[in-house]
Amino acid sequence: MDVLKIVAEGVATSFRYPHFMQGVLPTFRMPPPATIYGHICSALGEWFDPKGVMFGVQFFHKGVFEDIEHVHVVGPATGRLPETKVPKTLEGKVNPFRRELLAYPRLILYINRPQWRDAFLHPRYAVVLGRSQDLFTYKSVEVLSLEEKENAYFEATLAPYGLAKHTGAGRVVMMPRYLNYIRGREPLYDRYVILERRVHTRDFLRFSGEPMSRYWTDPTGRVINGDPLGVILHTWVGKDDRLFALA
Repeated sequence: MDVLKIVAEGVATSFRYPHFMQGVLPTFRMPPPATIYGHICSALGEWFDPKGVMFGVQFFHKGVFEDIEHVHVVGPATGRLPETKVPKTLEGKVNPFRRELLAYPRLILYINRPQWRDAFLHPRYAVVLGRSQDLFTYKSVEVLSLEEKENAYFEATLAPYGLAKHTGAGRVVMMPRYLNYIRGREPLYDRYVILERRVHTRDFLRFSGEPMSRYWTDPTGRVINGDPLGVILHTWVGKDDRLFALA
């Protein structure tokens, strides 16, 4: 399978949990699929139909730290401005909160659309990942062919929820999968497994009656203990019933 491989780096980023509003804003340790969709749209300069488009990620960072941010809460006011007869219209207050940030993030993104290469070489909008101020730089953009192998290893990547029954190495999270812009940015959520540490497919738990899986691998990645770097492909819409999507 021919794919586009993009390597991007930044200084800091944050992918907040959507249901935390005040006090503290924790971050996902991996960019949610909805964030990846928006990032690609920024490079293309337009929304794209997600049907048939697949993506895979590797995401690294050098630690988690906190910063203090402020939210300005504005509402209708009462009374009049000092020494005038003009009524107040708005008043507000400043609410400080703690936000988790990821230091020196590095994203490796695979997309099964090699024809989008020029868009990432000349992105339409500023390259960011996470918040609007989290600027990124594309370090490389190339087209390569993924290879199908019987074994692989996965590291610092996002896996489908079905992987949870095959290994205890990951952490299950609920993430925004896609924002439906036709229905007022209605969020769609799904369960995933974040694999932060390395896991080899030869160590997966196997169940009787299950067919043997084969895996997409990156021929330009490191080979560790004889296994190539695996690439797990995801979609934004439809059902991902298979553990790993092969063509």
